[in-house]
Amino acid sequence: MTEPTPDTDRERVQKVLARAGFGSRRRCEELVEEGRVRVDGRVVVLGDRVDVVRSVLEVDGVPVSVDPTTVHYLLNKPAGVVTTAADTHGRPTVLELVPSEPRVHPVGRLDLETEGLLLLTNDGTLTHRLTHPSFGVDKEYLVEVEGSPSRGALRTLREGVELEDGRTAPASVSLVDRGVLRIVIHEGRNRQVRRMCAAVGHPVVRLVRTRIGPLRDPNLRPGAWRPLELAELRELEQAVQVVPTGDGPVGEPAADEGV
Repeated sequence: MTEPTPDTDRERVQKVLARAGFGSRRRCEELVEEGRVRVDGRVVVLGDRVDVVRSVLEVDGVPVSVDPTTVHYLLNKPAGVVTTAADTHGRPTVLELVPSEPRVHPVGRLDLETEGLLLLTNDGTLTHRLTHPSFGVDKEYLVEVEGSPSRGALRTLREGVELEDGRTAPASVSLVDRGVLRIVIHEGRNRQVRRMCAAVGHPVVRLVRTRIGPLRDPNLRPGAWRPLELAELRELEQAVQVVPTGDGPVGEPAADEGV
């Protein structure tokens, strides 16, 4: 049985919400009064306190990151960097590009030569929701391919491609320029975009992830990182509270997001 947490380790709910960016203290009190705030599944009232480390706080059913020890970094991963904590071949890793403390982990995976946006965090709840197939978070890529895809190839990419591990879900695909595609998927199969393009006869030359759900930053240079802004974090939390899509079996984590 879990020992009760002393009140000295707990903070008033409205104070925690205000610090987390939900508005003024008075506005956060209104959220509580309207019955929109829960702690560990229970609707709270004014005066209630929350353990920001151990408890689950929700606003309108959306889990909210309020633990002051959690961090969320957005990294623009360069080519040639591996998405692991360590590499047996001595190649640089994404963890070498961000602060070493507190320790974080990458959310999903980009393979060695894939570039672009990658989220790193120590927020376990958010990580689970972003990588679980049932939440279907969009990822957008700019893809340079060999040749110029025909209308038929584009249609196949949009409707679903037969791969060795099954047919892909419908994707958003547009032709940006000759040999350059914008592809948006919400699955997380290993090297999925590369395999999709190869399957329609247009192998990938260069692959860059430009968006994760609502997160994008065209000004973040390769190898650079920055903390998420509070507004971005709230948008991301909102994006992963959607009803499951059914694209993956509930209870199983997503496959590698290596693309």
